[in-house]
Amino acid sequence: MMNVLTCVVVGGGYAGINAVKAIQKNFHEESSKKRLRLILIDKNPYHLRKVLLFKPAVGDEEITILFKKLFPEGVEIVQATVTKIESGKKRMIYQDTAGNECPLNYDILVLTAGSIVRKPDPAQGGMALTDLEAAKEIREAWRVNFKKAMKETNVAERQRLMTIAVAGAGISGIETSAELAHHVRADAKAMGLDPSEVKIYLLNAHNRLFQEGPTKVGLKLEHSLAEKGVTTIHGSKALKEKEGILTLSSGKTIPVGLCVWTLGLLPNPILEELGLPLTQEGYVVVDSSYRVKGLQGVYCIGDCAQILDPTSGRKDGKTCKEATAQASRLGKIILADMEGKLAPSHKSYMDFFCIGLGPGQGLVWTRHWGLDIILTGKLGWRIRKLTWDVASLIK
Repeated sequence: MMNVLTCVVVGGGYAGINAVKAIQKNFHEESSKKRLRLILIDKNPYHLRKVLLFKPAVGDEEITILFKKLFPEGVEIVQATVTKIESGKKRMIYQDTAGNECPLNYDILVLTAGSIVRKPDPAQGGMALTDLEAAKEIREAWRVNFKKAMKETNVAERQRLMTIAVAGAGISGIETSAELAHHVRADAKAMGLDPSEVKIYLLNAHNRLFQEGPTKVGLKLEHSLAEKGVTTIHGSKALKEKEGILTLSSGKTIPVGLCVWTLGLLPNPILEELGLPLTQEGYVVVDSSYRVKGLQGVYCIGDCAQILDPTSGRKDGKTCKEATAQASRLGKIILADMEGKLAPSHKSYMDFFCIGLGPGQGLVWTRHWGLDIILTGKLGWRIRKLTWDVASLIK
């Protein structure tokens, strides 16, 4: 009788779903003497395309995909939250949707718990783009403001209602401001308001956009945003929004109808609760083959892991492109470990960034042979959309 190998993947984000795919591919029955039982655990029944959270903040686009649709066969889907890992017993405990504590034995455990969106202090006001519910609330908020603006006779108050500030100018902030600039103006026009009165501010704590790459790419992004009606304010961190007034670190204030916070990511706090070895920043400590330090049969990739290039010491990024590459390599690593062979080691992803700049527009930057290659416009958008779709296993 063929032995059964139980592999559990915790987390259905970009790293998780791509890990499931890679494990399926590498543990095909022709290449392994054991039958694979593959389980995916997530608190939701769907994969959330988190990098597209700005979509429900401006329109009706669906950004979730049911796990059963992604994996119609060969994968057990468990909607639950992991509460404990007993690595010595190779057992985990999870809490299902009814609140029941359930044990589950594993041979291989893959942690892809991902990250959470950083939230401002409640006293700072505004609305953080953190999840689906928040995105929909943001959309409702600016639409309510525009309805009020239709009836407002005071010029200054109408302008405030039609002003949106995006606080945080990383890739998420850039993409969110560009989408807002397009859709908010379109809605303003449909409501009979003057779209030219809509003001979108992007607040950048640094002295330029796109700290990850060369200055010229940051300047090109700023120029593209300006063409779409987004005003970038550098060197000014948003401090708080109260009663329609946004205060900046420079001491200046901006009357706003809405402040949207896009403050980046933090490692999932559940990692600390599970007793895993963590860095000071809260990331799981792994070796060059994604094995969790001190825990046999446990691996970790994606946003929740600190992954270093064994040659250069360079930290891997926290975007879906890195997660996809890590997952592909992980499938080979696990198979090699199971067969007692030399496992592949991590390699840094090449310098490659895609940024959406509103519907049908994007920018791609990569560096090869010491040369900066920049693609913009519709081609940039097609590549950006392709990266989103590939990361979410959309054919």
